[in-house]
Amino acid sequence: MAIDITIAEAGQYVNQGVKIGCWMTRRRSSGKIMFLQLRDGTGFIQGVLVKSEVPEAVWEAASKLTTESSLYAIGFIREDSRSKSGYELAIADIRIIRIADEYPITPKEHGIDFLMDHRHLWLRSPRQRAIMRVRAQIISAIQRFFDERGFTRVDPPILTPSSAEGTTELFHIRYFDEDAYLTQSGQLYMEAAAMALRKVYSFGPTFRAEKSKTRRHLIEFWMVEPEMAFVDHEQNLQVQEQFVSYVVEQVLANCRAELATLERDITALERVKPPFPRITYDEALGLLRDLGMELPWGEDFGAPHETALAGQFDRPLFITHYPTAIKAFYMKPDPNRPEVVLCADLIAPEGYGEIIGGSQRIDDPALLEERFQTHRLPKEAYAWYLDLRRYGSVPHAGFGLGLERTVAWICGLDHVRETIAFPRMLYRLYP
Repeated sequence: MAIDITIAEAGQYVNQGVKIGCWMTRRRSSGKIMFLQLRDGTGFIQGVLVKSEVPEAVWEAASKLTTESSLYAIGFIREDSRSKSGYELAIADIRIIRIADEYPITPKEHGIDFLMDHRHLWLRSPRQRAIMRVRAQIISAIQRFFDERGFTRVDPPILTPSSAEGTTELFHIRYFDEDAYLTQSGQLYMEAAAMALRKVYSFGPTFRAEKSKTRRHLIEFWMVEPEMAFVDHEQNLQVQEQFVSYVVEQVLANCRAELATLERDITALERVKPPFPRITYDEALGLLRDLGMELPWGEDFGAPHETALAGQFDRPLFITHYPTAIKAFYMKPDPNRPEVVLCADLIAPEGYGEIIGGSQRIDDPALLEERFQTHRLPKEAYAWYLDLRRYGSVPHAGFGLGLERTVAWICGLDHVRETIAFPRMLYRLYP
């Protein structure tokens, strides 16, 4: 009797009768032998039918299969040194579940708009499957890192009455008779949670109504946002470099096959070990000047500047102490130089830009109230946030990592649209 298995389990059942629920991706025949390329969501395997060894009905059934037809393939697993997996399936029987219509995605080149319109089918390709596997491993590693270090996961609201960053790039909705917004960050709520639980993190979708059409931006993306009480700027940086190194290490340990499918140069990833290089904003301006990219003090860096700076180092780069005027209202000024804040952006190598933004937070209620006025933030909307400073304020710090940019960097992708199953972009809401 055939044992129900997955393709990933094939090596455990050599010379045994098995049944695999699968889809056919490709078929070729010499007239006497037929080769079926099969996938089941866990892997790929070649199925081999010898016409003289199977009933005519089985051969005819195999001949009817079209690309992405679903079936149960029944036979024996045998070793095959020529196969990537090391095994193949000697097919004895086929039970067709559904013959697929003519499949729209073919081996020929397709335009990106066509592929995105058919994203629900494009996900089945080996490359897209590999990306989703790496993404899943990154998510798993993120959660393990924090869970094993005493952090408590707390889920902030997706509907909020105000902005975390004090910007207007928000999706506005009506919340019955009130104005509300889709969250652009859970950070402010994590600060409240940290005052109750000391070390916390959130992990969920965030939304930015930015009319950006670049390879680094999505409208809906996922963020992990840790927040830590009794932690200063320096300690915050140490957590970040340990965190990023751990995630990369886990992907290298568990996703070698997927990285090979993506043709990712893993030598660059193997260098991602702490400590990471650090330069201040002022030093970054000097480096850019030497590279022929003059920028006045007080201007923020764009993608070309970040790429040029990252290119001077062989691992992720911290840029610290940005001007106060270009950073968020809640960032704590450097006590020795209040025109800059105790913050850092972590820039990924190879032109992938900022993957983490973090800072020590303002813990003085008077200074925070002053920032509300400077940034023209409605005090009533942030009254609860001010309460965190009025009732037992402590030094605290945190950061946010954008999942999709991190996936793009680790996988070596050209665009973030491939980093999530169904991306939401400026001109893309379907499927």
